[in-house]
Amino acid sequence: MFKWLLITVLLGALLFTNSCKAEDETETSSSSIPPEVDEDIGKHTDGSKTDDEVVRKEEEAIKLDGLSAKEFRTLVDASEKHQFQTEVNRMMKLIINSLYKNKEIFIRELISNASDALDKIRFLSLTDKSVLGDKEELTIRIKVDREDRMIHITDTGIGMTKDELIKFLGTIAKSDTSEFFNKVQDAQSEGKDGASMSDLIGQFGVGFYSSFLVADKVIVTSKNNADDQYIWESDSSSFKVFKDPRGNTLGRGTTVSIHLKEEAGEYLEQPAFEDIIRKYSQFINFNIYLWKFTTTKEQVPEEEEEEAPTEEKKPEDTEKKGDEDAAVEDVKEEVKKPKKMKTVDKTVWNWELMNESKPIWQRKQSEISDEDYISFYKSFTKESDNPMIYSHFTAEGEVTFKSILYVPKTAAFDLFSNYNRATDSIKLYVRRVFITDNFEEMMPRYLSFIRGVVDSDDLPLNVSRETLQQSKLLKVIKKKLVRKALDMLKKISPEDYEIFWKEYGTNIKLGVIEDTSNRTRLAKLLRFTTSLSKTKQYSLSEYLERMKPKQEHIYFIAAMSYEAAEKSPFVERILKKGYEILYLTDPVDQYCMQSLPEYEGKKFQNVAKEGLELDKTDVKSEEAKKRLEKMYEPLLTWLKEQLRDKVLDTKVSDRLVQTPMALVASQYGYDGNMERIARAQAYQKSGGDSTMNYYLNQKKTLEINPRHPLIKDLLRRIEDSKDDKVAIDLANVMFEAATLRSGYELKDTSGFADRIETMLRRAMGVSKEEQIDEEPMDEEEQQQQPNVPEDENVIDEDDEVPIEPKRSAKSKKNADKTHDDL
Repeated sequence: MFKWLLITVLLGALLFTNSCKAEDETETSSSSIPPEVDEDIGKHTDGSKTDDEVVRKEEEAIKLDGLSAKEFRTLVDASEKHQFQTEVNRMMKLIINSLYKNKEIFIRELISNASDALDKIRFLSLTDKSVLGDKEELTIRIKVDREDRMIHITDTGIGMTKDELIKFLGTIAKSDTSEFFNKVQDAQSEGKDGASMSDLIGQFGVGFYSSFLVADKVIVTSKNNADDQYIWESDSSSFKVFKDPRGNTLGRGTTVSIHLKEEAGEYLEQPAFEDIIRKYSQFINFNIYLWKFTTTKEQVPEEEEEEAPTEEKKPEDTEKKGDEDAAVEDVKEEVKKPKKMKTVDKTVWNWELMNESKPIWQRKQSEISDEDYISFYKSFTKESDNPMIYSHFTAEGEVTFKSILYVPKTAAFDLFSNYNRATDSIKLYVRRVFITDNFEEMMPRYLSFIRGVVDSDDLPLNVSRETLQQSKLLKVIKKKLVRKALDMLKKISPEDYEIFWKEYGTNIKLGVIEDTSNRTRLAKLLRFTTSLSKTKQYSLSEYLERMKPKQEHIYFIAAMSYEAAEKSPFVERILKKGYEILYLTDPVDQYCMQSLPEYEGKKFQNVAKEGLELDKTDVKSEEAKKRLEKMYEPLLTWLKEQLRDKVLDTKVSDRLVQTPMALVASQYGYDGNMERIARAQAYQKSGGDSTMNYYLNQKKTLEINPRHPLIKDLLRRIEDSKDDKVAIDLANVMFEAATLRSGYELKDTSGFADRIETMLRRAMGVSKEEQIDEEPMDEEEQQQQPNVPEDENVIDEDDEVPIEPKRSAKSKKNADKTHDDL
């Protein structure tokens, strides 16, 4: 009993000890190890972490040789923290010389700053009208002083106090606009009313310093309602701020005056400076005026020549003639000669509006008329014709942007000569400030004819605002732009679409080749001439509507012209059965079809290639074809042997009706039209590359028409004798004729011509041995002949009597018959 009691006490003590140890371990683990999320909850563990936890985990993951993550974290927490230091002068040089690619950017930056200043005072005036004072007009005025090499940009915006001049202009990358925007957001988050400030442009705080790209000195004169008028002056190395001794000359606002360097004299020229303003700031919300001179023609009187000095008259002579002069004086005053006029150039200075075109894409579509859209199109494209169609839309989602796209009525003359170059058809604006027109990321090359604008408030830009950062947002914008453009093209009326296809049909075909993601949409825009009409073009959908009940393929043939396609031997059987055929006459058509294997479930079939099956379901036709193949098997074998270096195989054709023979390409080979295009390529390696030579030198299949009389006669001849010379010549000529009819080039054109001549001699009864008459020699050629001693046995030419060769009656009869046939 005692033994059992002892065992029980020991077990109880052991259980008590383990329980205390487990509690200690639990407390320790809960204090040092963060809680983990069960992986089975169906959600990734990172989804439940806060940003602070993620940062802490990343910091703890840092490991150095000899230090654990915990030791490294302890050292970091105990170490002294330092701020990065900046060498101001060197930073300024980097901004001036390295940040911007184009010096003309300074105009865009200064005008954008002026626009922001105007937006700020406009925003404040929404709640307090008194801030405008007497300066209610919100404008930007620019004046170029050629004599003093100065450019003055004046705005009636909010202006800056002395402290703000020091704070924002004296601190690099300190943006007044960004700080103002943050204050507005804070006020709105606290529940205070306020309008949206998405129109503000500045964000980096370095745009102002772009003026030192062209200036050796910059002077800023500014007047804020809360302070006196002050002047800020700098040469990029240091700056000074002092009170303006002239007093309040601005009323409110800012004037930026820049003194140009010697090498920046181009910006003093009025036409170039005006173009730059229009290029970058055409759609700024506020009016921009340029102090501009114009030269006009004016009629002014010519200056009268001064009379020659005369001798002074004596007083007595004057008295004697006084009465006579008085009598005639009145008459002279009445008869005055008209003054001579001359044309002179007169220079007139005036303020001219630079941004008369307003960004209509910012307005609601219901508020914009067709005349407004057309006027806007002409203003920014400089086109005189109206657009064919336009589309105005706002895209929302991952990125928000507004856009207007136009289709010009006529294509540019260099549309394809510059096809692979960067285009400027789409202009990118960020908050109505021009960024770039080199916009390959926004629109594919085949849609380069579309003109338009894209404006967004949240695109990622580099600090210079000259280029876009590579971002997935760009791909999103491109995708939406292409979809909207294709939707716009589908809405073109049938009458206008005929004009559109004539101008831009090649672009759509190139789109089928290049744009795999939109190939189905582009296929619906394709148009082709068919065997139904030479003048009218049809869509693929219209072709499908007219297909025969048992027709399984969309048939097409590529040729140089409509007439060549119509007379091709490959279309004979198909047309006889009443099927419609697409006639592809443009060089790009065949490339387009190679990229478009099917349309709405119907595959395309090139009738010049293998695989054409017209009577597959007809049992009687199949049986008849097998009987013909068996009947013509000797001829097929003989032709394959005779033309073994030229053909891959010989077959009985079911596509020929009137033609005795035709050459058919393999399913993946080049037909005659494609070979012609390939040989005509200008940009290729001398002699061609291996791939090109492989396709160009592929052997074709020779198909014969068993119902043609020449084929029947050829069969009869080789059955009599396989070495029949006439049969061999006939086979060669028929093969070469089939090569030409099928659209291929002859390799031995000279031999073909010789065989034709032999057949003509035979048909006309002219002996093959009969030679061509020699031309008589002129005197010079006779003098160049060597002196040969005369032979007594040679008959003199004068005594020779020409004898006409005798012909048999049968030869003469054949010749007469051939003449009648010809």
